[in-house]
Amino acid sequence: MNYCSNCGNSVELKIPDGDNVARFVCPKCGQIHYQNPRMVVGCIPVWQDKILLCKRAIEPKYGKWTIPAGFLENNETVEQGAIRETMEESGADVTIVRLHVLYSLPQVNQVYAIFLAHMKTADFDAGDETLECRFYETHEIPWDKIAFTAVHFSLEKYIENLKTNDTQTYLGKLIRKYE
Repeated sequence: MNYCSNCGNSVELKIPDGDNVARFVCPKCGQIHYQNPRMVVGCIPVWQDKILLCKRAIEPKYGKWTIPAGFLENNETVEQGAIRETMEESGADVTIVRLHVLYSLPQVNQVYAIFLAHMKTADFDAGDETLECRFYETHEIPWDKIAFTAVHFSLEKYIENLKTNDTQTYLGKLIRKYE
């Protein structure tokens, strides 16, 4: 960040009074510009014991399979965002059942909130960011072609839940240290 979005003055990177993290601060107007992780929200859409997966039509991970998910927009709840992303990417109309996974990726400043959702009908249609959508039974999931670690983790925990009939919310994380 180079300029203050409040007044246009050049910003400085420093630790504000009463804080312990370096932030971009405007020396002219005093505005502190906080940078926080982005929320990715999505669903595992289920229809009659089958999971709806989407093949990505965009980078990153073009051509890999994922669940419908994307960035939370301002002025929407995490549930609204997950339902919207599911509709945009797969055309599936879903009802949220519960929060299934909260997954942290601190190295890329993202937090995933993945919900378990029931599809209202078996209808779906690939959106602009999706090459194709397809139902998978759990034993058919293309594990070697899953796009993201958060999705892999979420699907694994979903399958574990089927065996135990557990309804807990799982916490996951991927922490990589770069040199």
